[in-house]
Amino acid sequence: MKHSEIVGKMSLEQKASFVSGSDYWHLEEDLSLGLPKICITDGPHGLRKAKGKDYVPEEGEAKTGGGGIGLGNSVPTTCFPPAATSSCSWDEELLFEEGVAMAEECLKEKVSVILGPGTNIKRSPTCGRNFEYFSEDGCLSGELAASYVKGVQKNGTSATVKHFCCNNQDNYRMSGDSVVSEKELFDTYLKQFYKVIKTASPDCVMTSYNKINGEKSNESCFLQKEVLRKKIGFKGVIMSDWGAVTNKIAALEAGCDLEMPGGADQTKE
Repeated sequence: MKHSEIVGKMSLEQKASFVSGSDYWHLEEDLSLGLPKICITDGPHGLRKAKGKDYVPEEGEAKTGGGGIGLGNSVPTTCFPPAATSSCSWDEELLFEEGVAMAEECLKEKVSVILGPGTNIKRSPTCGRNFEYFSEDGCLSGELAASYVKGVQKNGTSATVKHFCCNNQDNYRMSGDSVVSEKELFDTYLKQFYKVIKTASPDCVMTSYNKINGEKSNESCFLQKEVLRKKIGFKGVIMSDWGAVTNKIAALEAGCDLEMPGGADQTKE
């Protein structure tokens, strides 16, 4: 059954249930429509799947990103070099093979979507996510990200390009505002996203925590509909970063397809 036929059979309530995850690492399911529960796990430098149900930190152990993240209770998988290291190779074939290897582990662990590659441009040495971003150069970042995505998606696993966009710091990560001109946005911050989407067609794009020019990325109609959909031509799923959505209605209206995680009410409004 094609996706258009499935959507045509869904009630409004069923459609509404699929715009948020079912728990920390899974999407909703509806077996009557042939839609199984899809597992999503962290990347981008190796599969990080929590054992059993969502991991709850033990007493005295810090909760990261709202808990359930599986830092201390993950299945054994390969730890690949971070993008800050692998990008120094300038080797597109190497990044392709790395993607293929990660996808093989995804298939083994029944994971459908891996949250990588980190494709955001590096603009500040104090950004806490620089280790998982490729480069300060949009051309290099785009080429290597495209190879990674092609490798991951070669055998049916989905890749997630992140974080869209202008993620320059981790201090005040949920409220920080990246103020950039339109010229700088397109010349510097979006070049690598254009490249990877146009040449590798990733299945998913994840928005960033930060605001861009005073507007949250997952509430920006300009970024999601005008830039990502129309100008770049992205056809896949736009998802939020974990816990980034504070206004579900505003995010949906602006073009965010999927709020993560799910389960308990994650939004404030």
